[in-house]
Amino acid sequence: MRDFNYEMKQLCHRNRDGSYGTQADRERILDLIANQLQEMGFRHMHATSLKPKHVEALVARWHGEEIAPATFKNRMAQLRWLAEKIGKQNVIARSNDAYGIPERVYVTNVSKAVELNPTKLESVTDPYTAMSLRLQSAFGLRREESIKIQPEWADRGDTIFLKASWAKGKREREIPIRNAEQRQLLDEAKQLAGTGSLIPRERTYVEQLQRFKAQCDEAGIDHVHGHRHHYSQTRYQELTGWACPAQGGPTSRQLTPEQMQIDRDARLTIRGELGHNRESVTSIYLGR
Repeated sequence: MRDFNYEMKQLCHRNRDGSYGTQADRERILDLIANQLQEMGFRHMHATSLKPKHVEALVARWHGEEIAPATFKNRMAQLRWLAEKIGKQNVIARSNDAYGIPERVYVTNVSKAVELNPTKLESVTDPYTAMSLRLQSAFGLRREESIKIQPEWADRGDTIFLKASWAKGKREREIPIRNAEQRQLLDEAKQLAGTGSLIPRERTYVEQLQRFKAQCDEAGIDHVHGHRHHYSQTRYQELTGWACPAQGGPTSRQLTPEQMQIDRDARLTIRGELGHNRESVTSIYLGR
């Protein structure tokens, strides 16, 4: 894969133009793409080796990582730049709609929280998928994190620790274990996974992700990202003592100065537990 990285850097330096973002952004994203293709098993590639299957694998991974729509579109733009420079524009669809890339999410005070339905959960026949769904709901994990997590390694007593390699943006973090239900669930996850992850030994991450999607479709479980919204809103009420705006609680304009400080502290805590950099992102989950 060193050849792929090197050749793309050479393409960037030979084609310094203002299209598709800055030079630094382009080099960073193309380097990320090369590394992720290698992680997914595409080895000994050259820049000119890019094919539709590589694009589809990257898109599936990015959907699994639940990256922001703007980030998704930026990465697709750099892929199109690469395809154009190697004369293979047709390996990538012209429209992002072909890949199911969502539009930018705007803040509203409408709840997108989804509680995990116990009846539907019983319809999930794969125990690893079922456990991933339960961990998403209990700890606010992203889908990729809930699949890659190694419960025994993550268990730190009163918190779970997420490795950078499991998390979006390679941001490691800790999430508190706040109640007996979470502790029992984590112990069950450890019993299921042993010393490994919630990916069965005979499967790769991509294979388990596809199995996860299929199991959810069959059970009628959709909008799994809503589990993170539910976690966030539950945590907000625990930390502040009142419901968030998305659940009908007071908006920022209705808070007293003292309540505004409590609100800000709660949002910073939730931001950390969700694995986001900016406090403002919590408005998508909680409203404002």
